[in-house]
Amino acid sequence: MAASVFDSPLYAQLFPSADAGRLFTDSAEVRAMVLVEGALAKVQGAMGVIPEMSGAAIHRASLEVQLDPGALAQATGQNGVSIPGLVALLRSEMQAPEHSAYVHWGATSQDIIDTSLMLRLRQALTVIETDIRAILSALAEHAETHARTPMPARTYGQHATPTSWGAVVAAFGHPLLDALAELDNLRGTSLWVSLSGAAGTASALGSDAAQMRADLAKALGLQDPRRSWHTDRTPILRIMDWMVRVVAALGAMGQTLLGLTATDVGEVRLGGAGSSSTMPQKQNPVVPSVLVALSHHITGLRATMQTAAQHQHQRDGAAWFAEWLALPQIVLSTASAATQAKGMVQGFEPDVAAMASHFDPIGLIHAEALSFALAAHMSRPEAQTATKELCAAARAQNIPLRDLAIKAHPQLDKALFTPHENLGLAPTDAVTFARAVRDL
Repeated sequence: MAASVFDSPLYAQLFPSADAGRLFTDSAEVRAMVLVEGALAKVQGAMGVIPEMSGAAIHRASLEVQLDPGALAQATGQNGVSIPGLVALLRSEMQAPEHSAYVHWGATSQDIIDTSLMLRLRQALTVIETDIRAILSALAEHAETHARTPMPARTYGQHATPTSWGAVVAAFGHPLLDALAELDNLRGTSLWVSLSGAAGTASALGSDAAQMRADLAKALGLQDPRRSWHTDRTPILRIMDWMVRVVAALGAMGQTLLGLTATDVGEVRLGGAGSSSTMPQKQNPVVPSVLVALSHHITGLRATMQTAAQHQHQRDGAAWFAEWLALPQIVLSTASAATQAKGMVQGFEPDVAAMASHFDPIGLIHAEALSFALAAHMSRPEAQTATKELCAAARAQNIPLRDLAIKAHPQLDKALFTPHENLGLAPTDAVTFARAVRDL
């Protein structure tokens, strides 16, 4: 098995990370770091911290040179970070020592690495957002079309009361809708530039270090944190938490669909994929299984990130390295879950006949409605006792609950035992969700 399913040719279609996967390659990381170095030099040149011509030359070179990540491997292994090797190689490639001497002026490795990470996280959030919007659009269509399509609701895996397919898919979508609503604030509070120097004091950046940081943030389209955050991993944790919650929502949808696609339920059809190697009759619920697996995976990584956020003193290599191990997996898990979920919801269909057939002839699913109807004529405890007795009799005699209840209490309305009439707020919730998605 590949060390990572996300960059494995064998598993690429099972755990597709699409454009997000390309953001977490060695080449993408090196490219982002070089761009940060170029933007920093341009800002410093404009401020007169380094010669303006040198700043322009470094910036131009950052847009043109292509550095081989493999050429940085030995230096990275020796230094623990890639920046010393990257700076040396960039200077060499520029072939202009009078300008290249000003590369990486006053910054530290963590400034460049963290800022380049934020550039890639910004793009990853956009990729994931695009898929979430597509998921919500497909769910909204189902919610609107099937707002009043009845099906048994299930609690603890057992039939509870009637609901609708529209309400079920709305429940799938609401956490994703909430996640979208949080994105602008997340970007504004978490996509930070880093420029604080060796120990977070910016002492080598000159008297205008704060302005330099602000200008660099503007040049890169990131936020100025107005302080050092070398050991404060809060912005990373916020982004991670958002992604973990997205995957949790998709995993919950997967769990429910595993139940609804089971052979003895069959209330949802997923499409044509999922064949068995030996059983021709089977269509395995592959994508729901992937969503649940990714949710399990990301949960463990979250614990690693929480621990890795505890940096010691002003810089901490061990904690930082642990973050490198976990964060890319979190991002790619989220991207993969969103990609797979998008394809699934754009192709799945409810089996309305199967849903209707699962309202058992005895009608015990209407017991709650019956107990509250009886409570209009007797005390609530008496109504519950009477309903339990009627349910027991219906089971024992195999007679519909409706018939026994109306015989004992002729004042009851027969509509009480009709799924369409006992959907409560399910249709409203479905339509409200669909409208909220349309208003995005």
